[in-house]
Amino acid sequence: MISLRRLALHRGGRALLEDVDLTIYAGQKIGVTGANGTGKSSLFALLRGELQQDSGDLDMPPRLIIAHVGQETPALTTSAIDYVLDGDAELRAIETQLDTAHDATDGIQLAALHARYDAIGGYSARARAAQLLHGLGFAAHQHTQAVDVFSGGWRMRLNLARALMCRSDLLLLDEPTNHLDLDAVVWLEQWLRGYPGTLLLISHDRDFLDNVVDHIAHLEHQRITLYTGNYAQFERQRAARLALQQAAYEKQQREIDHIKNFVSRFGAKASKARQAQSRIKALARMETIVAAHIDSPFHFAFSAPEKAPNPLLYLEHAAAGYNENIVLHDVNLHLAPGTRLGLLGRNGAGKSTLIKLLAGLLAPARGDRIEGNGLKIGYFAQHQLEALRPDENALQHMQRLDRRAREQDLRNFLGGFGFVGDDALRAVQPFSGGEKARLALALLVWQRPNLLLLDEPTNHLDLDMRDALTLALQDYQGALVVVSHDRHLLRTTTDSLVLVANGHAEIFDGDLDDYRDGLTQRPASGAPTDKAPGRSAAERKQQKRSEAEQRNRDAERRRPLQKKLDELEKKIDTLAREQEALAAVLADPALYENASKGKLEETLARQAHITEALRQAESNWMEVSETLQALAAN
Repeated sequence: MISLRRLALHRGGRALLEDVDLTIYAGQKIGVTGANGTGKSSLFALLRGELQQDSGDLDMPPRLIIAHVGQETPALTTSAIDYVLDGDAELRAIETQLDTAHDATDGIQLAALHARYDAIGGYSARARAAQLLHGLGFAAHQHTQAVDVFSGGWRMRLNLARALMCRSDLLLLDEPTNHLDLDAVVWLEQWLRGYPGTLLLISHDRDFLDNVVDHIAHLEHQRITLYTGNYAQFERQRAARLALQQAAYEKQQREIDHIKNFVSRFGAKASKARQAQSRIKALARMETIVAAHIDSPFHFAFSAPEKAPNPLLYLEHAAAGYNENIVLHDVNLHLAPGTRLGLLGRNGAGKSTLIKLLAGLLAPARGDRIEGNGLKIGYFAQHQLEALRPDENALQHMQRLDRRAREQDLRNFLGGFGFVGDDALRAVQPFSGGEKARLALALLVWQRPNLLLLDEPTNHLDLDMRDALTLALQDYQGALVVVSHDRHLLRTTTDSLVLVANGHAEIFDGDLDDYRDGLTQRPASGAPTDKAPGRSAAERKQQKRSEAEQRNRDAERRRPLQKKLDELEKKIDTLAREQEALAAVLADPALYENASKGKLEETLARQAHITEALRQAESNWMEVSETLQALAAN
């Protein structure tokens, strides 16, 4: 058990946490959420012993083994698999001791060391390390390559594999999906669900959180609030909590106004002086309730494109690659206004190559790329963040883009991307990855493209900005092609999926859940199993028929549960509305006068009844929901 009691943590003179109480039990999987700058990463540094609290207590079990992902990887000549194996410190220590005991011909020590080595799974360690590398997208031949041959993104994957290799009691993961493709994200979900230790996970990927965690620790207003359930359940609970908080806040403000009015009216009168002083003391003792704030700081939208040629762009029998290496063959895509495609496929299959071909950054090696008259492309990729001018600010970037625009219009526009006031005048040099991504997106949105090509647009973006981008894309009137490991973005902004695999790009017959389910059965090449060599058309047809029959049986089992879930949701909604109405009634000062004593008792009794009924309904909802999820997993 890890315990924080009345803990305060300050950084650079700014309070991140104040008077925090939090208990983390062994085996819990907790998603850590909150706006950027609220102290999530500092909390991790505190748990790792890299920071000390300014006051309060932090109690952690002795000899707790903590694993986390290093942010830097030195250019080592060590092989990838050995670098991952180094994550298990005890394993490596025993191997060294075995060599020493062997040289000293110490039979007793050798026997003891071999027993311990077997107990910690030493003989299967290399196989486990290989499985980690494979799950994170490394091909077999890459396992023996030196660390220094890999790019930065792949080295981050190595760091993640090394952290997972550690037989830890506590695993701290800070945005582990940023450098992963969707295939690796799905694999990591499965691995983390089976992790036996305690997990603290910072992530801005709501689907990833939903599929991994059982609690949410939300950082806000220098506090940490622990919620039971995944991210979707946290959102519902927080909304209800904020509604009650706002009602309590408004009630308290009325009480404060009443006391202040009394003091200002009677404070100078001798006959009322004692009562006035009593009210002043009551005001001083009153614990201030913070007003609820749920508004996102980001608000923007795509203006309608100036032109909408049809078709916008199409590829006919196009091939693309680099020099003599052809990555994609015989690609046929037709993009019209309103086309919304999500690209699927493992890392290295050619998704970014296809995006570059569409953007005109790569000329087709064969076939044709034909643009419509008036095509205007908006292209977003991670390398564009480094193309921003470090010595200039956000406003200057916008002014260079449109020299005719009024400064106030540009500043208003930038405000929707979080660059408010003087933030629009800060140089780009010290910007975080998220700030650079927001600026790059602002530059793109201003240009009113009729074809959007987005390559991992949500990397570095927090949940509020991801939600704002999702809403903007839903209303976008042009064509959209997006590569993303954020399934919520893909699910809510695209209509069709294209699978890029084995040198081809073809419409995927299914949804993201079908793609996820197929990953566990897909060979390393990335080809779907129902198209694997050696299987006849009749066999594939029979498998599809069997799968359809199984889906129908599962649907029959889920239908009454789904009906029950819908009924419970309606009941919860009705009870929550009545709870809010009762809170409003109880906020009326007149209810506390002697004449209303009976009504007050009746209202309080009704509130207690509704609160218990709501608690029971939410508990029933959780049970039915978990049963449905279990059926879906099977």
